[in-house]
Amino acid sequence: MKTQIELAAEDTITSEMATVAENEGLYPETVRKRVKAGEIVIPCNRLHKNMNVAGIGKGLKTKINASIGTSSDRIDPELEILKAQAAQEEGADTLMELSADGDFDGIRRQIIKASSVPVGNVPLYQAFKETARKYRNPAKLDTEFLFDLIEKQLEDGLSFMAIHCGINRYTVERLRNQGFRYGGLASKGGTFMVSWMEANHKENPLYEQFDRVCSLMKKHDAVLSLGNGIRAGAIHDSHDRAQMAEMIINCELAEIGRDLGCQMMVEGPGHVPLDEIKENIMLEKVMSKNAPYYVLGPLPADTGAGMDHITSAVGAAVSSWHGADLVCYITPSEHLALPDEEDVRQGVRTAKLAVQIGDIAKYPEKRDAQKQAAMARRDMRWDDLDASLMFPGIAREKRLAGNSAETETCSMCGDFCAMKKGMEVFQNSIKKDKVHAGEIS
Repeated sequence: MKTQIELAAEDTITSEMATVAENEGLYPETVRKRVKAGEIVIPCNRLHKNMNVAGIGKGLKTKINASIGTSSDRIDPELEILKAQAAQEEGADTLMELSADGDFDGIRRQIIKASSVPVGNVPLYQAFKETARKYRNPAKLDTEFLFDLIEKQLEDGLSFMAIHCGINRYTVERLRNQGFRYGGLASKGGTFMVSWMEANHKENPLYEQFDRVCSLMKKHDAVLSLGNGIRAGAIHDSHDRAQMAEMIINCELAEIGRDLGCQMMVEGPGHVPLDEIKENIMLEKVMSKNAPYYVLGPLPADTGAGMDHITSAVGAAVSSWHGADLVCYITPSEHLALPDEEDVRQGVRTAKLAVQIGDIAKYPEKRDAQKQAAMARRDMRWDDLDASLMFPGIAREKRLAGNSAETETCSMCGDFCAMKKGMEVFQNSIKKDKVHAGEIS
C-alpha cells in the first residue's frame, strides 16, 4: 500500500486529501501539493475503522492533541476510556495513548476502539516497562523486541507514533559537556533511551536503523512524529546545546523520511520563554523544510503548577500564531498528578481556545466567525451568540445562572447595559438624520 506522500507524488488526490480540503476550505490540489512536499500530514492507518480524517500542517487550522494513559501509581483502564471519550466530546483532533503500566496491549486496543480520531503513542514506554518486568532492568531492552513491538502496535491501528530517533551519541555528549541541566530530562522515553545507551555503550537503534523505522511506519501509512526526548524541562534550559543538537538531527531525519516515502512530523520544544517561541518555530520550519511541527506545550514559565493549562495556553497561542501545526494540551494536573476526566476536559477546552487565538492572528482572512459573535453580542441575540461560540453550553449556563431566559440584558450590567444604550443612541441618531433629510416625517 502506498502512503499519502507517495500517492501525492504521483499526482493522486486521495479521499483523505479531498476530505481535508473540504474541512479546511482549500482546493484539493493545494492539499495534494503540500502533502507531496511534506508540509501536510494525514494520520490515517486504515486498520483504525470509522476514524475521522485530520490534516496537520501548512495552511490548516491548528489541531489539538489530548494525551491520556495510565501510570505505575494508577492503572484504571475504564478511567482512560472515559478520558478518551471526554477529550473527543470537547473537540480534540487526535489522541495519544501514553500508558506507562498495566495491560499495554489491552488498554491500547480499547482506546483505539473507543476513538473516532487518530490515535498515537510512544512505543518506548511499553518496550522499557515490559523489559523491566522480565529482567528487572530496562537497560536489557532487546533491539529486535523493540522493532517487533512497534510493528505490533501499528497493527492495532495506531495512526502516528512519537519515536525518539533524534537522540544519538552526539546529542548525549552535548548534554554531558554542558554539565547536565537546571530542569533535568523531561521526557520519559528520552530519559530511558539515554540510560540504555549509556548502560550498553551503544548507539540509539532508532537512529541507527532509521530506515527500518520508516519502513514499519510506511506499511500502515502512519505518521512518524520525531520525538523530542531532549526537550527543555525548564525555561533556563531552552535552546541549550543538547536540545538544539536533537532538533537539528530530527529536522534532518524529517527530510530523509520524506524521501523514503514516509509521512513525517517534528516535535518540540517543552519549556520555552515567550520571547523565544517564534524563533524556535522558525528554526524548525527552516531546517525541516516546513515539516509539520507538533509542539508540546510550550510552557513559557516554570512556576504555574496547578494552573499549567493556562501557562501552556499562553505558549500555545503564540506558537499557533507563528506556525505550529499540532498542539499537545496541558491539563491542570501537569507536573503534579495523573489527570482525571475533568482535567482532560479543561485541558482540551483551554488548548482549543488558545490555538483559535493563534489562528486568528495567523489567518486574518478567516475572522468572520469573530465578527458574527461580536454582532450577536451587540444586538443581544443570545441564541445566535451561542451558535457562534466555541463553548455554547458553558456560555448559556453562565448566562442563565444570573438571568432568566427572558431577560434581554445580562446581569453583568443589567439596566446599565452599554450594548443596549449604545444601540438606542445609534438608532435614534439615524432616525434624526432621516427626519432632517425628509425621508420620514
